[in-house]
Formats: sequence, structure tokens, C-alpha cells
Amino acid sequence: MTFQRARSEEQRQIRRRAILDAATAMLDEMPVADVTLNELSRRVGLAKSNVLRYFDSREAVLLELLDDFLGEWIATLEREMAEIRPGDALEARAARLADVLSRTLAERPVLCGLFGAQGSVLERNVSVEVVKRHKRASLRRLDAMTALVRGRMPEIGDNSQQFCLTVLVSAGALSGYVPPPPSLLAAYAEEPELGVLHVELPQALRAAFTAQLLGVLPRS
Repeated sequence: MTFQRARSEEQRQIRRRAILDAATAMLDEMPVADVTLNELSRRVGLAKSNVLRYFDSREAVLLELLDDFLGEWIATLEREMAEIRPGDALEARAARLADVLSRTLAERPVLCGLFGAQGSVLERNVSVEVVKRHKRASLRRLDAMTALVRGRMPEIGDNSQQFCLTVLVSAGALSGYVPPPPSLLAAYAEEPELGVLHVELPQALRAAFTAQLLGVLPRS
């Protein structure tokens, strides 16, 4: 794919979307750390200097994708959480919420990987303007998620936002352990007692979210 120089805002948006789509395809094939600006430029058919006309850096591309993926996930949450009725027993709602959160995040390993890289990598090589734009978008997403959680679990009250933040951080942290490398799988096969350390993302997320809910629910 090759592009002529963009001469209108519509053409610029087409270029930006092509860059984002190419980065999305790369994330389906490789971890965040392996996505390079050189390979992204090659795939999109633009010189690296031209890619940098649209995004400050590789990290700026990935931060925008993080916001896109986060918005899509929250839309899914809204649909899935419609089945959680505020009038149901507290324990049943907590279990259902932990299930929805863990399952939908485990189905999105790329999003979890971006969460994991956000603080340590993605926010380290971007301009102040990019960071402000990203943080404003993140706050809007967080507010939407918080409203969904509070609507199903009003007992959490003012702890709803902190719970949501912890969910996102946990997803990023736990995703770093999956999939395990072949050497780790071989070690578990040779010494089964080591298997207790093996992390399955859906189960690990569900256990973490359940524990977090128990921590923020009011004591009787």
C-alpha cells in the first residue's frame, strides 16, 4: 500500500486510520514490545517520517488504540451487565460482575497487554499534548465504567471508581504471565508440583476481581 501526500482533513483521517489498522494487525501477531515504528511504516506503505506526521511516536499510536479498544470493551460491558439486576442478592451480583469483567477482559488479550504497558512504556515517549488527550479520554472511559459498576452494585458507593481502576491495573499485570513460554510449560510438565504457579488468565482475573469486590463492599 502506498499513499500520495494527504491534502485534505479527510485524507489525513484516512492516513491515520490506516496507521491504526496496521498497528492493530501487528498487535494480533506479536506482543506490544515487538511493535516497531519501522515495521509499522513498512506495512502501512509510508516512510517513517511520514508516519510521524500523524503520530508523535509509536507509543502515541498505541495509546490511541488503547482508548479505542477500551471504548469497545466498555460498550460490551454495558450489554453484558444488563443481566445483573440491582434487586438480586448482593453475593449473586458480585459473582456475576466478577465473571463478566474477567471473561470479557480475557477475551481481549491485546487490550490487557496495552494496559500492562501503559505506565511503564506507552506514556514514556509522547508529548504533553498527547498525554493530556489520552488522559482526558481515559477519564471519560473510567467515568462510563464506574457508572456501569455503580448501577449494578450501588453498595460499593464512592469506592466504585477505585475498584474500576484496580480492575484495569490487575488486567495489565496478570496478562504479562500469559501465554507462558515453552520453557515454563516444559518445567510444569516435568515437575507437576510447580503447576500451582501456572496462570490461566480468566481464572486469575476472576479471583482477583472477586477479592477486590469483597474488599470494597461495606461491612455489616
